[in-house]
Parts: sequence; structure tokens; C-alpha cells
Amino acid sequence: MGPLGLPASAKPAAPAYAVDGDCSGRPATTVRMALGYCLGLVWQGSGADGPRMPRGLLALPGGDWLVTDLGGWETGRGAVWRLSFGTDGAARWRRLAQGLSMPHTVARGPDGRIYVSEMNRILTLDPEAADPAATVRTVIGDLPDNRLHDNRHPLSSFVFDGDGALLVNVGAPSDRCLDARGRPRTDGSGGCADSAETAQVRRHAYLGDGRWAEDSTVFASGLRNSIALVRHRSGTILQGENSVDLTTPDHPYDEINVLRQGGHYGWPYCVDLATPLPGWRADQARCGQRDKPLALLPPHAAPLDLIYYEGSMFPELRGRLLMSWHGFRRAGGRIVAAETDAQGRPLTDRGGRYAVYPRGSLPYPAGAPSVRGKVLTPGWDTTAGRQPRGAPVVLAVAADGSIWVTDDRNRAILRIARSEIAD
Repeated sequence: MGPLGLPASAKPAAPAYAVDGDCSGRPATTVRMALGYCLGLVWQGSGADGPRMPRGLLALPGGDWLVTDLGGWETGRGAVWRLSFGTDGAARWRRLAQGLSMPHTVARGPDGRIYVSEMNRILTLDPEAADPAATVRTVIGDLPDNRLHDNRHPLSSFVFDGDGALLVNVGAPSDRCLDARGRPRTDGSGGCADSAETAQVRRHAYLGDGRWAEDSTVFASGLRNSIALVRHRSGTILQGENSVDLTTPDHPYDEINVLRQGGHYGWPYCVDLATPLPGWRADQARCGQRDKPLALLPPHAAPLDLIYYEGSMFPELRGRLLMSWHGFRRAGGRIVAAETDAQGRPLTDRGGRYAVYPRGSLPYPAGAPSVRGKVLTPGWDTTAGRQPRGAPVVLAVAADGSIWVTDDRNRAILRIARSEIAD
């Protein structure tokens, strides 16, 4: 086996990451990083072993990891894998459960058990059991079976609130709520009314001992795609909004929202701070009555994960909000560390600019709030023969404080560590 857990003769089906040098014990990729950081390659897939589309990450005691595998954009192809390492550092995979439908989030609950989101349910399993698949149990079932159509958002994700309640994402049923002729649905059909059962974050009360209420209340609505959710220890709930797909690469902007009970955040009526989407009259959209974003993100950045960093490897990042920007357009392929206040809300600047690939930057709207922070991966663009464009999904902090990242488009797991060059 090679040092990345691949047979020496194997080549990944996805564009390969070239390696050059050492990144704190892992082969260093050629991705240009912020000063003092390096991006090491833990594993890149080839053949039948390991996840097809790695998404969720959870560190286990002793150095192993759980990894959810989307498997593809069809039902029944997903899995949960356990990643361990041999004495030579090579990755070793064990599939714990399979036949799942688009699993994404994996997290430890308030009771210490492991929980996983599928498209239409939340399940639990025991990775330490002799037969983990036999321990799979549905915790919350009958979530909308939002099977993938054009522009649907089928993935579920969740975060635990301070009282143990599950806050569960239910994605929008379409991109912009257009009818067959491309006009906005103004009659409330197609799941586009404010009372719809999608495009929201639901709250399931915790009943104790690994049980949650099947019935839910609507925590927040008007949210197109809330895959990125995080709770700060102060109680703040943040959401990263993947905005609608207009044809221009420079509009609309993605968002960071502070969720509140009963809030409505604009979908499908409004984008940016208070701009009605084409086809909606101002009196229909009522943008002034919707909750405004805390900050704008670059257009099509596609935030897929938010975590607070509290590790030991990077003291300068403690308390910061780490964001993965998964988007394939020119602002995506980045990991950003945003400064935060005592409530975990990103600090903002007015206006400002955002970087784009292959080089340069573009302005935010004049006076609009944008996150204050730094890009940890400024050079994660395609370089022929050396590296693909990054597609970061989930971020997780290891026991040593390094930051692990899944890359589903390139079938890879990577690790941000301290480089030999100090800040």
C-alpha cells in the first residue's frame, strides 16, 4: 500500500492531489495556504474501498473517524464508514452500514450516542458493536422524502440545541418556486407558501434516553438550504444559506443568518438584504418584513459547514467560526475563519471585497455587511497535473487541534495543520 492508503499502482478516479513535502506527518498537497498553515492529504479514493462521496466527519476516541458517504444523488447508495490507520499511516476502511439514502451529518448526541441524518430520517448506530448495522435504529422518521428532482434540496442535517432538542434542516422543494412556464408561483402551490412544510428548520423536543418527539414545530422558515447549521455555547444558532441560482455569477449573495424562533429569512421572495427576486412584486415579497442576513457571503460560495474552532494547534483561531465554501464557481473552494463576538456571531465589515479564482477580487454591495476574517486556503484552485479545485464539505477538529476536511467531488479527506513556517 502507498502512504495514502491506496495500492501503489492505483490512480484515483477523481483528479489527483499531487504531494510535495511534509505537512505535520501527512503528505503535503500543493495547495497554497495562508502563512503558517499546510494542507495534508490523508486519503484519496480509488476502487471499491472507502466512501464514494465523503461528507460527514466525526472523531472517535483513539484516533479513528466516522465518515458518512453520500454515495451518489440517488436513494440507497449511501453508507457510514469507519476510518482507522495502520502502523504505516495507511488508511483502513470498514463499512458499518450501507443502503442509506444520502446520509450527511454524523454527530454525538447529548446522551453520548452517535446520530446520522439521512434524506428522510435521523438514525442512531453503535460503531463499537460487533455488527454496527444491526444496531441501526430510526430516531425521527417520516421527514419529507424530498427525492431529487431538478433543483430540489434533498439532504437533511441537524444540530443539537442546548436542551437536547434536534434542529433539523428540511430543504426547499425547488430553486425559486417557478411554475412550468418559468413564472413564480404566487398561489402558494408547489410548497412555496409561508405555511409550507419545507424550506425550514424544524425543532424536535428531546424526550430523554435517546428519544425525540416525532412531531415538530417550525423553528425558522424561508430558508432554501440549511445544510450548514451550528450552535454556539451562548445559544446562538447560525445558518449558512445557499441562495438561488440566477444566471449571473455575481448575484445573488449567499448568507450567514442568525436563526430565531419564528423567523422568516426570505425564500423564495427575497435575496441579499432586501431585494425581491425577479417576478415578485415588492408588496408580494414584503422583504422589509423578513429577517435580514447578519452578513453576505460571495455569490455561489455554497457554505456547507460551520464549526467553532477550540483546538490547541492554532491558538489564533480559537473562538473563530470556520466555514467551508463548496461552490464550484469562482468564489468557492475555500475555507474561511471568521472573527466572532462573545455570542459567536461573525464580526462584519461594510462593503469590502471577496477573492475569486483564478485571481483578483470583486466588491460586495456598498454598505452591505460581510464577514471579517481570513481565507485559510487562498490557492485551492485547479492546477493542471498538481491539484483539482477544492470542494470542501464538512470540517472537524481532531484531538491534536488539526482541522480535517472532506472533499466529496475529489473523493478525498484532507488535514489542515501547522506548517514549519510560523505566523
